Amino acid sequence: MDRVKTRAGRRRALRTIAALAAGAAAPMSNIRPALALIPDAAPPCGRARRMTELIGTNGWSGSATDLQIWNEAAGELSGGLPQATFWHGPEFSTDQKRAKPYERAMQDYIERIHIPAARIIRSYHAYVVYGGWPDQGGLANFQRWLEYRSPALNERMLDWVDYIDTHYLPVADLESLYQQYVKNGPARGIWQTEIGNEYMKDPHYLPRYFFDLAVWALGRNWDDPDKYLSMIYHWDGYEPFRLTHRGPPERTCNVSGRTLIVLRQTAGGHLASFSKPLQGGPGVAANALLSGNELVIQVSSSAGWQGIAIGGLQALRSRTVKADFIDALSGEASAPGNVALSWDNELMQVRFKVPDQVNGAGNYPPGNLAYLVLRRVAQGVA
Repeated sequence: MDRVKTRAGRRRALRTIAALAAGAAAPMSNIRPALALIPDAAPPCGRARRMTELIGTNGWSGSATDLQIWNEAAGELSGGLPQATFWHGPEFSTDQKRAKPYERAMQDYIERIHIPAARIIRSYHAYVVYGGWPDQGGLANFQRWLEYRSPALNERMLDWVDYIDTHYLPVADLESLYQQYVKNGPARGIWQTEIGNEYMKDPHYLPRYFFDLAVWALGRNWDDPDKYLSMIYHWDGYEPFRLTHRGPPERTCNVSGRTLIVLRQTAGGHLASFSKPLQGGPGVAANALLSGNELVIQVSSSAGWQGIAIGGLQALRSRTVKADFIDALSGEASAPGNVALSWDNELMQVRFKVPDQVNGAGNYPPGNLAYLVLRRVAQGVA
C-alpha cells in the first residue's frame, strides 16, 4: 500500500511539473506573426527534436522492490567505500574500519549481475541502461570496464549495454563516449541518470546544462527522442535548492524549477542547429540554436550594455527583425529600448542592456543569464 501511494504521489508530482512546463504563464513577448529567420532551417517533422525530450527526473525509491540492478557499479573509487552497501564480497565487515576492498567487485558485477540481467531484459525486447558511472570514476576507467571481456563468459559488458549512462558529468565530457561508442555504435545513446542535486544551488546550472546539451545533441545525429537524456536527481524535497517543494498548502517550484519552465517557453519549438558565426563581446558567453521560426541565444554576461555579432544573416538586412531579451530565471522580457539591432558590414550587431541587479548574485563572480530571441516579422506588423 505504501508503495502504491508513493508511486501515485510521484505521478501526480510529475504531472504537475509537466503542466507547468507546458502552460505556465510568464510575461513573454507577443510579437506575431513570425516568419522563419532562416528558411528551411528546421529538420523534417519526422526527425524534429524538442528540448523536453532531453529532460527527465530521478528520485528516491519507494521501497526495496523499486531498486533497477546496481546503481553506480564502479568498484572502489576515490572517496568511495571499500565495499558496496548492498553487495558484499570477501572480508566484508559492518565495521567500515575493518572492511577490506572488494577486489573483484567489477568482474563479479559483470559476470554475475550485468550480463545475466541484460539477457533477461533483452529477452523482453527492452533496452539495457548501464546503471550510472559516477563522475569521480574517471572516463578512462569507465571505458576500461565497458570494454572488459569476461574470461568466463567470453563477452564484453559493452556487448550488453544499449545506453551508456553516467552521473554528474559536464556536457563536454560526453564527447569521447559519443565518438567511441555511439557515433558508429554499438550503443544507442548516452544518458545521465543523475545531474543537479546540490549543483542546483546555482540557479544557472540547469538552464545552462540543458541548453548546452541540446546544442551538443543537435550536432551529433539526434535522430531518436530517447538517444540523449539527463535526469535531475532528488528533484523533490524540502531543501531550498530542490526543484519542487511539497507544501503545505500546495506543491511549488523553486527558482531552478522555474528556469526549466522558462526554457520550455523560450525554446519550445522544433530544434535545429545554428551554424552561423556567433561572437560575444568582452565578458559575454553565448550559445545558440534554432527553435521553430526563432533564433534563441543563451547569453551569460555581466551587468551593463553588452553585445553579440552574428554572421551569415545578410539576407535579413532588408527584413524586419525583432529581438527580445528574456530573463532566464523569471521569463520576463526587458523593455524594447533595452535591445537594439544594427549592421556592421556583413555582421548583425545585437546590443542589449543587462540589469544592474544580475540574476546570478550567488555566483562568483556574479553574472546574468538570459535569452536573446530573434524573429523575422511580416512586413507592416508591429
